[in-house]
Amino acid sequence: KKHNVRDADKDAANLDTALQAGLSINMYMFHGGTTRDFMNGANYKGTTPYEPQISSYDYDAPLDEAGNATHKFKEFRKVIEKYLPKGKTLPPVPAAKPTIAIESIKLSQATSIFNVLPKSVINATPLTFEDLNQAYGYVLYRTTLNNATSGLLKIKDLRDYGLIFLNGKRVGILDRRLAQDSMYLDVPKGKVTLDILVENMGRINFGPYLLQNKKGITESVVLAGKELKSWQMFSLPFSNLKNIPFNGSKAVENQPAIKKGTFNISTVGDTYLDLSKWGKGVVWINGHNLGKYWNIGPQQTVYVPVEWLKKGANEIVIFELLKPEQATINSIEKPILSTLQLTN
Repeated sequence: KKHNVRDADKDAANLDTALQAGLSINMYMFHGGTTRDFMNGANYKGTTPYEPQISSYDYDAPLDEAGNATHKFKEFRKVIEKYLPKGKTLPPVPAAKPTIAIESIKLSQATSIFNVLPKSVINATPLTFEDLNQAYGYVLYRTTLNNATSGLLKIKDLRDYGLIFLNGKRVGILDRRLAQDSMYLDVPKGKVTLDILVENMGRINFGPYLLQNKKGITESVVLAGKELKSWQMFSLPFSNLKNIPFNGSKAVENQPAIKKGTFNISTVGDTYLDLSKWGKGVVWINGHNLGKYWNIGPQQTVYVPVEWLKKGANEIVIFELLKPEQATINSIEKPILSTLQLTN
């Protein structure tokens, strides 16, 4: 959906009506912050599709994502000034925080997600994130097919986003938002490795489905009418990036990649990583998880606060699900919060 905004003049008029009537109020949201790490939530009412929320929480609030005063803030301030006690004045509005742009950050190191798998947990049937004592991130599910019959692959109650691989090659994507739980799988003869990389895209955070929030493969996996058994589960919470082994600069085609680079700056300031040419994933600066991105939008930038940058060398790490060939990124001075793309 497009970025959610409300008319500043209408909101200011409503505020005026409330204060004129002597009412007490609170404002939500007053400061449009950021939902860092994997902590974005999701909406689901049962009658509409599952809707994961973006990492930016800047829903047209009076203070923007960086904490700067907006036009709406100034209009609200004019209204509040009308109802101040006699002799009271408001302090001056602080200046906006300075911003910087950084061009052509190169991510010169890369590795496939298949190169960083931890020790697996083995079970006859797939285990949920909760079964694995994992809250967020990703889980890779793996089983071996022996002369399996090609046919419909069905993952009942996939939560929430699954990339399907045969012998390390991506052959499909299933997306809960689109009510996708199945696809035709053309399986080669012989022994074949089936991998399903599942992302927790955000837990439902209000409404009647709060207690139906398990993640991962929550039911069975069926191929050509036969339930698949004997699974390995690899937990990928991405809570620690320190021990990731990088093995060169080139990612493997169609395999999710972890990319790493450094950039040097002489001046620090707020900035916004422009990820519109990337696909889907999560980004870290100097070890800080900035949140998620997805080129379908509406959010195309990820906010980097000045406090997490330093003069000299800085490190950037990106886990990219869909476009492992991407190797450069820019940062810009203003956010892009309302651009939709048709691609998945």
